[in-house]
Amino acid sequence: MKQGKVFVIGGGLAGLSAALKLADAGAAVELSEAAPQAGGRCRSYFDPALEQVIDNGNHLVLSGNHATYEYLRMIGTENSLKGPESASASFMDMNTGARWTLQPNDGLLAWWVLVKNRRVPDTQPADYLESAKLIFARPDQTIPQVVSCKGALWEKLVHPFLHAALNTEPKNASAQLAGTVIRETFAKGGRAYRLRIATPNLSAAFIDPAIAHLRGKNVDITFGRRLQRIVRNGAVLALEFPDCTVPVSKNDCVILAVPPWTAEELLPDISAPDEFRAIVNAHFRITPNPGAAPMTGVIGGTAEWVFAFHDRVSVTVSAADALVDMEREKLAHLLWADVARVLELPSALPPWQIVKEKRATFAATPEQAAKRPQTATQWPNLFVAGDWTDTGLPATIEGAVRSGFKAARLALARNSYN
Repeated sequence: MKQGKVFVIGGGLAGLSAALKLADAGAAVELSEAAPQAGGRCRSYFDPALEQVIDNGNHLVLSGNHATYEYLRMIGTENSLKGPESASASFMDMNTGARWTLQPNDGLLAWWVLVKNRRVPDTQPADYLESAKLIFARPDQTIPQVVSCKGALWEKLVHPFLHAALNTEPKNASAQLAGTVIRETFAKGGRAYRLRIATPNLSAAFIDPAIAHLRGKNVDITFGRRLQRIVRNGAVLALEFPDCTVPVSKNDCVILAVPPWTAEELLPDISAPDEFRAIVNAHFRITPNPGAAPMTGVIGGTAEWVFAFHDRVSVTVSAADALVDMEREKLAHLLWADVARVLELPSALPPWQIVKEKRATFAATPEQAAKRPQTATQWPNLFVAGDWTDTGLPATIEGAVRSGFKAARLALARNSYN
């Protein structure tokens, strides 16, 4: 079979992952991105208000995210993810002022739950067994239908962890997606869930080196080019852009790696999630005190996770639909009040920036999860990718990368590149 070209539409992590896998396999690749830059929701920019480069959001990676690490190895930035040598995590309860550090051990046998000062305060070893039930949950079940959503362990660890991982209130969320998260983290031992943060920023770790790598492989990359229509008749025949129509031959493939709402506009027949949850991030230009924990989970506050960088402090609030429409300065004051207490900093508000993502991820409910499409479509030369497709994971960096890799493998198999 004559080798064809693969047209990748979308330059977020899913599209970049697909393009990288294809280009490294020797395929001819053309990548088109509607925005002026790559990265999608995983990007960095210079913020004039703070006079420094910040990430649009605080995207955590776990040490066991194997696809993400493969992606970084491909572009030579595996060492850009920094974090503690163990799976330890700091927390503060805003209601009581109590602080503690979770200290799991690395191995599969979770003996750390037997040690009082290593586990969550006011919990017993037996409490930790219940979450394992989520691993066996059905697709139609919500979390409360599988586990008891109460008690110290739920309030101080399981709820905040799942709230962040699913970006959905856990009491409404898919038990099966929660179970996948548990299976890939806590069930694999501490070495699989050491917290990792892109350093110095997301673009330096994930985006800029990927673009450079692709260009080194002679991938044709075009920014500011929005796909307007996919011409189909049994298969994809052409791609219509504002300035031209690109024919797609029977040997070519298309990977559509765009947000779900864009995919539905281009492919009305496709199933896709249509309910979303917001994320609010706040960035403050201030130097944390020496020894500040790189990340602190906040119990009972408005802020949920506080990140201490060398030159700034950032806050992430997941499933933030109740906050996303709040006036920006009021929101900055509200979040800074928590940050100042957590990091023991002055109460005066420093220079700040608020970044809101109203449709950050699909709502991780059983109903929305059931709408996620498979990678292969009814058109034999068209594949879809994105963290909103049926990766089995919530909408995460790891899910986006896995989706891109899978789409690339299917395109390679179809066109006999390997």
